[in-house]
Amino acid sequence: MSSRTATDIESVDTPAGPAHITWHRAAKPRLVLALGHGAGGGIGARDLAALAAALPPQGFTVALVEQPWRVAGKKVAPAPKTLDTAWRALWPALAEPGLPLVAGGRSAGARVACRTGRELGAVAVLALGFPLHPPGRPEKSRADELLLTGVPTLVVQGGADPFGKPAEYPDGDFDLVEIAHADHAFAVPKRAPLGQDDALETLTEAVATWLGRIGNARGTASVHQSTGGPSR
Repeated sequence: MSSRTATDIESVDTPAGPAHITWHRAAKPRLVLALGHGAGGGIGARDLAALAAALPPQGFTVALVEQPWRVAGKKVAPAPKTLDTAWRALWPALAEPGLPLVAGGRSAGARVACRTGRELGAVAVLALGFPLHPPGRPEKSRADELLLTGVPTLVVQGGADPFGKPAEYPDGDFDLVEIAHADHAFAVPKRAPLGQDDALETLTEAVATWLGRIGNARGTASVHQSTGGPSR
């Protein structure tokens, strides 16, 4: 069961406990982007907050998902299987607007989206700061999660991310955007030639452009299907 409040924060029961969805709605939405947080923080992360502010005016509703362990005030994230279970249980609420739904998240949330997106019917996956490997352990690669999404996928990665720099990524069927000088949280050092606002603007513009392509592709497919023409 779910209940929506006047503040547009929706509480959803999951097998792992209650989760929250904070909706940032577009006036005339083309699609919904659902974003989960990482294992070390919540939906206030700078990249998630920047996207929630920048995308709705461009026609993209953003749903920030707070996993049950964060809602319960716990400090440590549960096992990946538990995160996936909660995300699956949340999906009907995320899909309720009846719009194309893009699964995404940052760090651990990106992994959840990669693992579950296709089975849940996501039209695409957005991976922010995908943790390609633990810091200093490139042999512990998680590339398979990214390579096997089965849907259009965009990775946005900091150029100085210790969890995997852009140059470390294998070839694959995904798009990759580098945020120069940024770390895993998309923070840039003061000595960098670009400021923090510039880095976040690069991130939000890249995501908006990619979502526009996803939305246009979906619209074209719908026209082809309705007219009996070919679709991709």
